[in-house]
Amino acid sequence: MNQLKIQDYLFQNISALNGVGLKTKKLLKRKNIEKISDLLWNLPQDFTDRSNLQTLDKLEIGKITTIKVKVLKHYFPRIRNLPNKVSCEDKSGKIDIVFFNSREGYIRKILPINSHVVISGKINYFKKKYQITNPAYVVPAIKEDYVNKIIPRYSLTEGLTEKIYRKIIEQVLKNIADFKEWHSNEILKKIGNASWSESIFQIHESKKTDINSKYYRRLAYDEILANLLVLSQVRQRIKKLKKDRKNFDNNLAKKIIDKFDFQLTKSQVKTIDEINNDLKSDSKMFRLLQGDVGSGKTIVSLVAAVNVISSNNQVALMAPTEILAKQHYNLAKELFKNTGINIDFLASKIDAKEKKNILKKLTSGKTNFIIGTHALIQKNINFKNLGLIIIDEQHKFGVKQRIELSHKGGKNCDILLMSATPIPRTLMLSAYGDMDVSKLVEKPINRKDIITLSKPEEKISEILEFVKKQIDSGNQIFWVCPLIEESKKTNYSAAVEKYKFLSKKFINKVGLIHGNLNKEEKDNVLHKFMNKNFKILVSTTVIEVGIDFPNANIIVIENSNKFGLSQLHQLRGRVGRGINQGTCILLYKKNLSDNAKKRIKILKSSNDGFFIAEEDMKLRGFGDVLGYQQSGIKDFKLADPIHHEDLFYLAEKNIKDIEQNIENFKKFNFILKLFDKADIINQINLEQINQD
Repeated sequence: MNQLKIQDYLFQNISALNGVGLKTKKLLKRKNIEKISDLLWNLPQDFTDRSNLQTLDKLEIGKITTIKVKVLKHYFPRIRNLPNKVSCEDKSGKIDIVFFNSREGYIRKILPINSHVVISGKINYFKKKYQITNPAYVVPAIKEDYVNKIIPRYSLTEGLTEKIYRKIIEQVLKNIADFKEWHSNEILKKIGNASWSESIFQIHESKKTDINSKYYRRLAYDEILANLLVLSQVRQRIKKLKKDRKNFDNNLAKKIIDKFDFQLTKSQVKTIDEINNDLKSDSKMFRLLQGDVGSGKTIVSLVAAVNVISSNNQVALMAPTEILAKQHYNLAKELFKNTGINIDFLASKIDAKEKKNILKKLTSGKTNFIIGTHALIQKNINFKNLGLIIIDEQHKFGVKQRIELSHKGGKNCDILLMSATPIPRTLMLSAYGDMDVSKLVEKPINRKDIITLSKPEEKISEILEFVKKQIDSGNQIFWVCPLIEESKKTNYSAAVEKYKFLSKKFINKVGLIHGNLNKEEKDNVLHKFMNKNFKILVSTTVIEVGIDFPNANIIVIENSNKFGLSQLHQLRGRVGRGINQGTCILLYKKNLSDNAKKRIKILKSSNDGFFIAEEDMKLRGFGDVLGYQQSGIKDFKLADPIHHEDLFYLAEKNIKDIEQNIENFKKFNFILKLFDKADIINQINLEQINQD
């Protein structure tokens, strides 16, 4: 096949392959294999050594063995449920080959009398005789080389045998010839000088899967590059969106900043300047503001809002929960007092009459600043001149959603996303490479580092004594209990039990919140805690979101070894948000694993979220580093940001060269399709046509 034919072949449905009928097609679909190219990424999980060719006098029970024998006799019992049996021999002895649920005609075909065959399977011993039951391979002796070797073992679904799957994948490997290389010689040299087809063949035929081999790295680089190419196209597409420049001076923003009882950090000043430059440019802003817990992202976003409002545009700020949105609203009302800025709050609890009035003010332009939940971008909500959308804690926004978001509010609307989850640099490249990124790396000067202690559960009496003293001195306490992962349903029994236990110790001073409460119930509990109706809040991890409880300065985390580092750091960040000292107590059970000990040690030694995120990725692997499904991060087939960090940085440099020339970009159409990125590119191109 020539190159174009091979490409067309790889993207056909698997039913185009020999031996893939309706039944096999359904079985392959269970493994998410629908196109021929999908087979390439179902890599061997292990390898079976069938090169153990033995004579019948040297067999070992329980061992996978390959034998070369002569067929002597068939035994086909006429009693139902009894197995069929074939007697075979070599010069040193005899063996029975036993078949359950196999047809007589099939057995006669593969094991004709007096034929010499090669058989491979696990050796058993029954009634003082060796036997192989349902052998994996039975082939004529002339095909010995096909069986007598180390054979890749794939993760397969029930009903799909190694033998069937091997025939399917080998068809594909045979049809892949050398492609015309799309990488320059310079890049090839840096990633190991392995061709694409050679690399595919090697990772399926090697004796072990080595993610640091030159063949694996070659394919991982292609995947990383495909991922960054998409993000590059999205970024370029957004940069082409021209908008009216926002004209404002900084006078109103300066007045508000002067109200603060603290100085802005250097990071905040730098980030505000970056945002202002975006707002004043004729290119649409699409920026991620990333900052550790307590680094002052909200203040930066409100300064940006003031400047946009000063340019006679409206601003919308969205938060993932009603209580967090209300917190932002209350802060903005306080900061913008006596400025003439009209602020409204929109949430599900607001009655229909009031909501209608709010929507009317938005449409007329009377409302300058609207704060609420994600309902703000629903189609029935119209603005007079929306100039900025701010999204707080927008964790699960993938590339496609960000493309759609860039069109909300019309061409003159800038976008600012905020995240309190520090993300390692390699993940930033793969998740947010389509955006400009600002980082807040400092904490406010008046913010103290949180003291982190670790205690075994046996010392609970000491913890209770400490908690009592804190309550007596006016502090509030979070007490976090992890969910029990083994349960299929949301299991909050640990939190309920701890609530009962603490309620006996601190009567009428304990509240409870967990995932089984509805939204209204959760908000009610949080409001009561915020209003100091009780002193201790027992919870699952629902308090992880960036809500401020300035009076809560102690957090106790049970079974701390059950949490990842980043998640522990996020939880720890719920306290010490005022001027008082915050304390985090990590409770743990006996017999901690080495990893759990490392996590606790790292957390006790550092309050730097970016450092902690890097360490967390090294300990747990990149897939779970954020503690939830991060769109666009966990879908790598091959690449690993830990083991292939250098490849991410190489691809980042390579992208800059490719962006200079559209012809360069076209060379990579094959790998975009191969790694399922072509649909996103098509969406970008379609929107470009519609925009033009």
